[in-house]
Amino acid sequence: MKTQNKGKMMYLAGEWVDCARTIEVLDPQDNRLIDLVPAASADHMRKAIEAAQEGHRISAALPVHERIAILNKAADYIAARHEEYAITIAREGSKTIREARKEVTRCIQTIRISAEEARRINGETIAFDQMPGSEQRVGYFYRFPIGIIAAITPFNDPLNLVAHKVGPAIAAGNAVIVKPATATPLSALKLAEAFDHAGLPQKILSVITGYAKEIGDVLVTHPAIRMVSFTGGLTAGESIVRKAGLKKIGMELGSNSPVIVLEDADLEAAVESTVSGAFWAAGQNCLGVQRVYIQEKVFNAFAQQFVERTKRYRTGDKLCEETDMGPLINEQEAIRVESWVQEAVEKGAALLCGGERNGAYYSPTVLTAVPKQCRLAREEIFGPVVTLYPVPDLETAIQEANEADYGLQAGVFTQDLQKAFEAIRHLDVGGIMVNDSSDYRIDAMPFGGVKGSGLGREGIKFALQEMTEPKVVCFALSR
Repeated sequence: MKTQNKGKMMYLAGEWVDCARTIEVLDPQDNRLIDLVPAASADHMRKAIEAAQEGHRISAALPVHERIAILNKAADYIAARHEEYAITIAREGSKTIREARKEVTRCIQTIRISAEEARRINGETIAFDQMPGSEQRVGYFYRFPIGIIAAITPFNDPLNLVAHKVGPAIAAGNAVIVKPATATPLSALKLAEAFDHAGLPQKILSVITGYAKEIGDVLVTHPAIRMVSFTGGLTAGESIVRKAGLKKIGMELGSNSPVIVLEDADLEAAVESTVSGAFWAAGQNCLGVQRVYIQEKVFNAFAQQFVERTKRYRTGDKLCEETDMGPLINEQEAIRVESWVQEAVEKGAALLCGGERNGAYYSPTVLTAVPKQCRLAREEIFGPVVTLYPVPDLETAIQEANEADYGLQAGVFTQDLQKAFEAIRHLDVGGIMVNDSSDYRIDAMPFGGVKGSGLGREGIKFALQEMTEPKVVCFALSR
């Protein structure tokens, strides 16, 4: 099929479809109109689901070598247009062009890993004769695709987080319907363009643009949907769980990630890593460093170096090669972040640097002495704000880090292996980065959290487990 993605069309079951109603896609930097996309109706979503019921049968019947070829061709298509994809990410979202290029590179890797993992969806033989009376039985289990995946994705990684759902879904032989973030739908449509070019059969993939309040419930509640894979906020995630009914749920719901810096740490490396971890993508990062617990002996030295490094962080035009940080996704989010910081300061927090807003831009901000009752201490700020806390020892740092109702990833900086393993054992999170900030991730690793940070795990191999089910086969042999 000839690819026709012009921004005003969405990808409905393998066809580029227009719509009378549209949504403006704006550049958050200056509110310039980038493009228009369809504002899909509930009927559009129902059509996508109806087509996907046939699509999952087509997908399940695709030989593994064809799934691998399609995934690799899609990755090749993106790689050949790397800068084009990066500019799309940077313009519609918050990322600088340098950050956007890294996301495109990761997306290509995500799709290629999906192709590799497609050949490794294996089962096992089962020793039925372990049970007395079953000596004449042999068998095995294999994994089969579950059907239709609903993929609901956020604005902060508008290409790679879509690939993290679409890649494994196709590798496993499922159909998938993507509902991208309303603010950043163009990157998801360009991913559909790549799969269209790669020859993915019709009806397997849809990317439906529209408002969540109009099409979201149709998608998550439909009985034909067998799994909802959602990345977003805790409140929205809880709402989906209540509505979804009897289906698989995979959720990554963010965090207010802690990092622990002990007195024996390499302070220069810890500062560089945590500053990057705090302000990457304007702090709109589910793994972003939000709380840093520093052993008292080195607190002053760390805080001074951290503030000095933060003040050198360059904000400005996202497409400028020298820019370190762009705006938040919109001015409303910047105003919200500003209000959280003001609340903390009013309750006694000390503002070490930043705290200034200009439209959708909010300067990289560092605070200390933030009271525990503040939203900034308890909730996910999802903005360029980090809080520093002095602690007497590792035990106290772990206790305070675990107090939040989130547990995605954490970081710990130390040269002491025993202390590193103490943190590993006792931090209540899904991943611990030793001598790295909380925001380190590769796309092949299991990724997810505990408590309010979500359910299940992403990362290609692990998503494939979620998107397939085991089927047991047993033969009773003649005696």
